[in-house]
Amino acid sequence: MIEHPVFQTEPWCLRESKLDLDLLPHSESLFALSNGHIGWRGNLDEGEPHGLPGAYLNGVYELRPLPYAEAGFGYPDSGETLINITNGKLIRLLVDDEPFDVRYGKLHSHERTLDLRAGVLRRDAEWESPAGRTVRIRSTRLVSLTQRSIAAVCFEVEAVDGPARVVVQSELIANEELPPAAADPRAAAALSSPLQADLHEEFGDEQITMVHTVRRSKLRVGAAMGHIVEGPESTRSRAVSEADLGRYTVGALLQPGETLKLIKFVAYGWSATRSLPAVRDQVDAALSAVRQTGWDGLLTEQRACLDTFWSCADVDIEGDPEIQQAVRFALFHLYQAGVRAEQRAIPAKGLTGSGYDGHAFWDTETFVLQVLTYTAPYAVAHALRWRQSTLPVARERATQLGLSGAAFPWRTISGQECSGYWPAGTAAFHINADIADAVLRYQLATHDHGFERETGLELLVETARLWCSLGHFDGAGQFRIEGVTGPDEYSALADNNVYTNLMAQQNLNAAADAVQCDPDWAHQFDVTPDEVDHWRAAAKGMFVPYDETRGVHPQAEGFTEHEFWDFESTKPDQYPLLLHFPYFQLYRKQVIKQADLVLALHLRGDAFDHRDKARDFEYCEPLTVRDSSLSACSQAVVAAEVGHLRLAYDYLGEAALMDIANLEKNTADGLHLAALAGSWIALVAGFGGMRHREDGLFFAPRLPAGWDRMTFRLLLDGRVLTVEVRKDQATYTLAARPAFGADPEAAADSVPELSPRPEQATADAADGADGQSQASDAQTDAVRLELRHHGTKLTVRAGGSVSAPIPEPVAHPAPKQPPGREPRRR
Repeated sequence: MIEHPVFQTEPWCLRESKLDLDLLPHSESLFALSNGHIGWRGNLDEGEPHGLPGAYLNGVYELRPLPYAEAGFGYPDSGETLINITNGKLIRLLVDDEPFDVRYGKLHSHERTLDLRAGVLRRDAEWESPAGRTVRIRSTRLVSLTQRSIAAVCFEVEAVDGPARVVVQSELIANEELPPAAADPRAAAALSSPLQADLHEEFGDEQITMVHTVRRSKLRVGAAMGHIVEGPESTRSRAVSEADLGRYTVGALLQPGETLKLIKFVAYGWSATRSLPAVRDQVDAALSAVRQTGWDGLLTEQRACLDTFWSCADVDIEGDPEIQQAVRFALFHLYQAGVRAEQRAIPAKGLTGSGYDGHAFWDTETFVLQVLTYTAPYAVAHALRWRQSTLPVARERATQLGLSGAAFPWRTISGQECSGYWPAGTAAFHINADIADAVLRYQLATHDHGFERETGLELLVETARLWCSLGHFDGAGQFRIEGVTGPDEYSALADNNVYTNLMAQQNLNAAADAVQCDPDWAHQFDVTPDEVDHWRAAAKGMFVPYDETRGVHPQAEGFTEHEFWDFESTKPDQYPLLLHFPYFQLYRKQVIKQADLVLALHLRGDAFDHRDKARDFEYCEPLTVRDSSLSACSQAVVAAEVGHLRLAYDYLGEAALMDIANLEKNTADGLHLAALAGSWIALVAGFGGMRHREDGLFFAPRLPAGWDRMTFRLLLDGRVLTVEVRKDQATYTLAARPAFGADPEAAADSVPELSPRPEQATADAADGADGQSQASDAQTDAVRLELRHHGTKLTVRAGGSVSAPIPEPVAHPAPKQPPGREPRRR
């Protein structure tokens, strides 16, 4: 177990029981709120002290040059960096002219709670000023999951031990001063004053609107704040604004027990094309709309939205309260990251910090969307439509590289390639297959035929085209893909990386199938029968290297012939290796940064038999140092599959607690969304044994030692499948009626009673006046799900359950890890 001296272990919240200023940068990421469009880091209301101030809008970035010691054709000449936009969180408090600052006076108590069901961050503090006056401060903060442009704060101050003259200053601040950039060379230099003022104006005594333009990217950003005040008759207020500051001030004389309450609504909007008046009017309109909803209405909408999500997505564990809390924390943040992104990228850090410059990587499709496909699938459709919207840029990039189809960027915000290091960027072409894999998973789980035709088909075609131009047939008729980088970035520019080749094979076959299923629609992409035949031939002839001498698949051709890394001479403080050793040394040794071949064993498990999986896993374990947060979950999944349940449990703990316990000491830069997704993947695909492929839905559940039960929910074709796993049996239950897919619009439109939107309603889900389903028994019986449980075929009908025994596991000696790199035992 990992002890958290500040964070309490509770099933439905993350509670910070006292304020530790040294932990502020860490807790700011944990307590971040987002909806995929707006992101507010969990800074204190008063703004100071802080680790990293952060208010973000998805897609708003600044351009910065990418200098090279030696120029090369095809290198991107500029990068994109997420910027801190207009900060609307700030609410400063003065008590008898003394500013509320936790570093001064006496902080008698301080508690913050991230409520995973209500979707709010609460703060309760009792503070005695240096002059001896005590006040009680309460705040509740939310970023709306239902009103995309809105964030809000309810701030209250109560006099405790005597009369107090209080002043509350609510602010909008642009070009906020940021701390110096970290020493980590992967972090970009902070951008100074990226916002150029276009407009600032006050409306009456309580609203301020500001519009800025990002200096180089020329994106236009609008922010507006409005207020509601409740307090004694002595309360007075005024609003003022200037280029980079909007301030609403309210003051009152409070008697003991009296409270001044300020409700602050903040609206955000941005555009690359719309005019200044249009952006201004957008945020003003959003502010008008939220006033109609009111603070209580926002809270009700937020809870309703999350109630719907949890009904489709919750994981319930009996036996490990720490993992229970961690997986719900993970699901909450994953949902926040994608729920209202709406055809924008889901960055690796979400909108919780500026780490990785706010870029999106393959993490999104391979890890984050894997979870959202079965918990909030409409968010996946939006994320993949964003990829589709960047196809023109990806086609241009492919042409620049001398390739066909589309070459999606390794790291990006807008769709442009932003990686200046091509061995670990451009050469990682597997991102094309990762996008295709996400398309296939979504289509398989939803059977969304409109998406398949309008989005999925084009993505599959353009990604498949790249492989045929990137690879070639050798003299023996084998299709080879050479000079690429797989998921393991310590083995760059390899030939025939197993993961890349197998995922490309799946991509090629899927594109051919999609075209043949809808040839008329595919005609618009100029796909010919000869091209489809070429895809089929490349997939059939795909070369997958195998080391006959060792009886294992090498990670890439020739990998098992490389010299082993000298682990014994590597000191504990020399990890991660990339910060202490040259890539030249890493690339030519047998050392693995993150699960690569092991990830192939999971995602393309159909290409291996059980013996191969066991031997490949045992070969990779002593070489894998896990210098990436992406690794542990994949190792957990395969460890559970091949019989190492104890080891799988340890890896689950690492993935689940990556951020809460700050295992990599960099959570201050933002959360690791892929690791958060990994906690769910380790549970559902690992201990649940779930695999979902064209040939069926498979489960092989087994619980780790010490657990009594695990229950998880999956959305499949709009219905919730509940899987309950106990020590000796598993029970599968299919909901009688379709769910709403945790759609925030469905929740927002139906407060306080949830109902699906018209296009979601179906004959077998229609409710009569008495609230009972009108679906006939025949209709319900017609809905059934076929699955395999430890190889046995089962059929579960809508509204029914089926149970099956769990066979005893076969114990195996656990493989060793590199010295000092073993996962922490649970």
